[in-house]
Amino acid sequence: MSLLQVRDLNVWYSLGEGGENHAVRDLSFSLDPGQRLGLVGESGCGKTTALLALMALLPPTASVSGEVLFEGENLLNEDIARGHRWRDIALVFQGAMNAFNPVRRIEDQLIEPMLVHKSVAADAARNRARELLEMVGITASAGRRYPHELSGGMRQRAMLAMALACDPKILIADEPTTALDSMVQAQILQLVSKLSDELGLALLLVTHDLPVVSQVCSQAVVMYAGALAESGPVADLYHRPQHPYTRLLYAATPDLHDDRSVVSIPGVPPRLDHPITGCAFAPRCDVALAECTTSSPPTVQVEPGWTSACWRAGGAQ
Repeated sequence: MSLLQVRDLNVWYSLGEGGENHAVRDLSFSLDPGQRLGLVGESGCGKTTALLALMALLPPTASVSGEVLFEGENLLNEDIARGHRWRDIALVFQGAMNAFNPVRRIEDQLIEPMLVHKSVAADAARNRARELLEMVGITASAGRRYPHELSGGMRQRAMLAMALACDPKILIADEPTTALDSMVQAQILQLVSKLSDELGLALLLVTHDLPVVSQVCSQAVVMYAGALAESGPVADLYHRPQHPYTRLLYAATPDLHDDRSVVSIPGVPPRLDHPITGCAFAPRCDVALAECTTSSPPTVQVEPGWTSACWRAGGAQ
């Protein structure tokens, strides 16, 4: 049974001039216990909005429909979400420097979720904070420092330690290697994978980098213009993608393990505050059909556990 099920998730943002931005459109996927799943797409495709919806952390300007079920309970209910947030589902925010309080010591910020969500004694929480810092490869003494006194890699490790403070079942990592050099990125990804295996964590890795997903995850969900373009086993998406966007996204991403040329995707994603007719990717697609510009493609099952929203998927065209 899936640990987390997302069914027909839609998110709209109200705009000041009276319109709305349909940021996530009919998104569905599931996460099993211990599974590592990548949520992939370009900037602005709705990845962060989707994960904030999972955590019930969207701003008041957002409206949500659908279901986000954690062990059968719908997290779109704020009261239910509050009971699971951080205790069962924890989030590593993008940009640790902005996520940490700059005027509080790292150790004190690690202690706070334990005091709030687990009702442990202060001394026990402090000891656990020091253990967590060492678990993620930082000395316990670093917890007495302020965020600006740590390097970018150390801050990201500390953010990971804080996410683990309440022993969650699901860890969501939102672009955890942004603004880090390639060596530190590799170290953080290895650490996330190791902790997922050792602690039995289910991991939802949010990134624009498909080669990173190939290294860390077994399954991936590719998003475009707020909707699911393709989802399935990473190996299949890499070697024989059924959606042109998946193929072009791989081609546009540098990969240190591959000497292929990097080719950018022409054009730009559509504006989500405007209606979309046909396939959202059609204006940028190199193999678009006539119907792609007039009719939205159905999401078809290519193989069990592998779906694609393309008129050509599964050799149909």
